[in-house]
Amino acid sequence: MSAIGAALDERLRDQWLQARRQVGAAFFAPRAEEIARLCHRMAERFARGGRLLAIGVSPAARSDVRHVAVEFVHPVIVGKRALPALGLVGASAAVDAELELAAETDDIVMAFGEPRDGPALAAAVAAARRRGCLTIAFSTLGAECELEPPTGDPFIRQEIAETAYHVLWELVHVFFEHRGLLDGRTQHRVHDAGASSFLYPFLDEREDDLGAVLADVQRSVVMKADDVQDLRRATLSNSGDGLARGAEALRRAFDHSGRLLALGNGGSATDAMDVVADFASPPAARAWTARPALDLTADTAIITALANDIGTDAIFARQVIAYGRPGDVLLTLSTSGNSLSVLAALAEARRRELITVALVGYDGGRVAAEGLADHIVISPSQHIPRIQEAHATAYHLMRELTELEPG
Repeated sequence: MSAIGAALDERLRDQWLQARRQVGAAFFAPRAEEIARLCHRMAERFARGGRLLAIGVSPAARSDVRHVAVEFVHPVIVGKRALPALGLVGASAAVDAELELAAETDDIVMAFGEPRDGPALAAAVAAARRRGCLTIAFSTLGAECELEPPTGDPFIRQEIAETAYHVLWELVHVFFEHRGLLDGRTQHRVHDAGASSFLYPFLDEREDDLGAVLADVQRSVVMKADDVQDLRRATLSNSGDGLARGAEALRRAFDHSGRLLALGNGGSATDAMDVVADFASPPAARAWTARPALDLTADTAIITALANDIGTDAIFARQVIAYGRPGDVLLTLSTSGNSLSVLAALAEARRRELITVALVGYDGGRVAAEGLADHIVISPSQHIPRIQEAHATAYHLMRELTELEPG
């Protein structure tokens, strides 16, 4: 057995999972009431016309900025309202200058990154507070609400933050649906029809008491955090071999001048961004070699040209034609396993002798049923946020495994 295959044996797999379970338990249960109240405060600001402004400057932080923005603007839950969200990543000016131009009093500013990312991020948070914005951060950046994960491991920190902002997105809608919620500033009654009560199993829609609703949301926070821990274990228990073989394929590719190409749609596109950031710009806490990696979701000019002139199914396949070489590895992410643009890219990659790795959800969809990738990792769930969180763990472990010295 290779070093990579041995590393994903039951003993070490359990250590990795236990580390995540311990940090999750230390974070979510003690802060569940705070997170529930934060959902309420965010709902009040959205009701007054506020927006979510996500900010970040490092390669990994920018993926979270884009992820949280797409979740709020394009909710995957049928019947949920789209909520205004923008991502500011220092593209047109320093991020604090971008924030100064964009922020308004009722906005919510969510900061991703660490103090070591430079002074602009903390300066942007300070500017938002002066403007009257509600500020949220996942490290010590001077935000009003700092949801810092209790660990120094950069990958686990990102995974906890991702679950936290998914939970905020999911549960903010409770307060729109609840008939008794009043905006304390305008006394405007806030509600929104939507067929998504399955997300809030404790919520009685006839209940008008805000305290009771907050208690229900608090319990839901803990339940969702527990659910993703169970899904991580199911993912690694059922697909650990696929994960290890995918990591071995990546290591061989890198050792022979190959590259990683990554892609996905929507939230999975931002996961592809994170994968590429982790390989090309490894965390400061890891003394790893930077690895050649291409994000096929990054160039909006290419994607929109292909979508406009040929169709959306071709947005990745044509890039595989342009960039893919025999021996490269294509990593695809799809919560359903059925995305036509992903299927087309996998087919093109096989024709061009790339190694293919697929991270999928549900039952694996067509990718698994038809064996469309060489190495397949399935997170068996129908809940898209939890699938994406389990995928983050899978590709983080894949990144770790590729750096193991051959035994």
